[in-house]
Amino acid sequence: MRTLLLLTFMLSLAPSTFAQLRPSLLFSDGMVMQRGTEVPVWGWAAPGEAVTVMFDGQSYTTEADADGAWRVRLPAMAAGGPYEMTIQGADEDMRVRDILMGDVWVASGQSNMEWTVANVNDAETEIAAADDPHIRHFKVPQSWSYAPETTLAGGSWEQADPAHVGNFTAVGYFFARALRASFADNGRDVPIGILNTSWGGSRIEPWMSAEVLGLDEAALRALEAKERADQEALLEGLRARLGDLPTEDAGWADGKAVWAAPDLDDAGWAAIAVPGVWEQAGYEGMDGIAWYRTTFALTEEEAQQGVTLGLGMIDDSDITWVNGVEVGRIYNAYNQARIYEAPASALRAGANVLTVRVEDTGGGGGIHGSSDMLFVEAGGAKRPLAGTWRFRVGAVTVSPDGQRINKVPTVLWNKMVHPLLPFPIKGAIWYQGESNANNLAEAVAYKELFPQMIEGWRAAWGQGDFPFLWSQLANFMAVDAAPPAESNWATLRESQSAALALPNTGQAVIIDIGEADDIHPRNKQDVGRRLALAAQKVAYGGDLVYAGPTYRQHVVQNGQVIIAFDHVGNGLEARNGDLGGFALAGTDKQWAWADAKIEGNRVVVWSEAVPEPVAVRYAWGNNPESANLYNDEGLPAVPFRTDAW
Repeated sequence: MRTLLLLTFMLSLAPSTFAQLRPSLLFSDGMVMQRGTEVPVWGWAAPGEAVTVMFDGQSYTTEADADGAWRVRLPAMAAGGPYEMTIQGADEDMRVRDILMGDVWVASGQSNMEWTVANVNDAETEIAAADDPHIRHFKVPQSWSYAPETTLAGGSWEQADPAHVGNFTAVGYFFARALRASFADNGRDVPIGILNTSWGGSRIEPWMSAEVLGLDEAALRALEAKERADQEALLEGLRARLGDLPTEDAGWADGKAVWAAPDLDDAGWAAIAVPGVWEQAGYEGMDGIAWYRTTFALTEEEAQQGVTLGLGMIDDSDITWVNGVEVGRIYNAYNQARIYEAPASALRAGANVLTVRVEDTGGGGGIHGSSDMLFVEAGGAKRPLAGTWRFRVGAVTVSPDGQRINKVPTVLWNKMVHPLLPFPIKGAIWYQGESNANNLAEAVAYKELFPQMIEGWRAAWGQGDFPFLWSQLANFMAVDAAPPAESNWATLRESQSAALALPNTGQAVIIDIGEADDIHPRNKQDVGRRLALAAQKVAYGGDLVYAGPTYRQHVVQNGQVIIAFDHVGNGLEARNGDLGGFALAGTDKQWAWADAKIEGNRVVVWSEAVPEPVAVRYAWGNNPESANLYNDEGLPAVPFRTDAW
């Protein structure tokens, strides 16, 4: 007997690499299979080899085809488990244990979907409280291909417990947890499996197939050639700045951090602004290792007491020294704030040398976050560390599997979605769009791309119009002092909402949980909960209020705009003060903030600056902080505009 655990390496290889019997990596210990539908079990063996799958007391036999591929179908089953599955070939067999029948949801998108439970608000409490073995999570590794593939690069199923849940997609986990609670309220126990196929920084086009994007073979080859040419151009740019690109870190010699020495002369090092990723500071395309140095001053008393250092977030790994003494290190956590304690033994009165060695594996690179995250705290008082630091590159690696490849059309679909297609699912949740909101044209184009992607996924999975739910973009960036005529993020949200015209769709509006200086809101609990509300309606037919107030129509009377809404629930309310977030314009298209009040299930809007309004907008901006219209069920109103300017 061999378990799948022992075959993990072989299973990650292409089907033709070996003749040994192997199923898709999805069929491994702890898996969740979709209830209520036939479930294919598939894999590879020697051509012509007989393969038998035994499950729930029944046997299903087939023969591998000329390419070694085999497949059987299990009958539809109700929620339950655990079960075991045995897969037998000519000379070997394997067992898959602890299988549950339940609902399988695909969780996809960019970094806000990839964001883990370990990095949300109250993470320690959430992780400690995780105790639901009927929530399972499978993380598809970041991987890509220029052509559709049938095998996954890796992955395994894990259950929601304190040992594993920290690495789950946070949105996916809180979504599953909320669904599980709703099932329990109705006396049901339905396991939830989350297939997490997400990649931070990715655009939407990489998640779409060539067919959906209308790309023929020549266009695909041209894309591949362009990417290779762009990669070489990045290398040339780095060589022009750095000379020969170092492959070994000169700052680390004979097991010692020589560039962390407090007496090192760093006068010849480059200057760099901190916080800020190095790819936006003249080192575009560079992955690898770089060193940062700065100083901070202490009194004798402060040095004797020790200090706390805040170093923002570091993409991806760091080792930090003060005066040559290591005070902390964190590995592979680009979104985790670094807070390190520097003991008195590492400090001295006067200037203290702070050195940070950063290793980046793809995209960005360096010390990032908001300026207030960088500080030295001495005697209870914080002093800023943000500013100009010394910077020197230790080693360079430039690889196409960094944060550039996840912007190339089709390549993530080919490797991170296509291998999943035979696996039946209940639906999909999606959190993406930030990387398609760099300018207004991109945000407008998303209005066509997004429904095309949804319909493309549905067609490829062959399960009809399965539920597809998404999170709108959160509020982010500076608050507008005046109503903006244009907003990339508001337009992207509008493009997302337009996909509600497709059947079996729903969205979570989260313009109230974002952070002005961080594109990654820590409150993923509400994102998951609101997506679960949409799922209860769209996927499970529940009778509940699942969306916030949604614009239906308006009339203009006596200089006022009277707006009617759908999804008012038990009524409208303004949270935390007077109703805000509305703007009016006349025929001159000049926008002004407006006063607003709730009258029953309608909102009345007016402005002395716009006596004859012709258009109204709500929450129209990158960060519509003043927008505070909710229904009584606590769901925020959907941003909207009545103009098409």
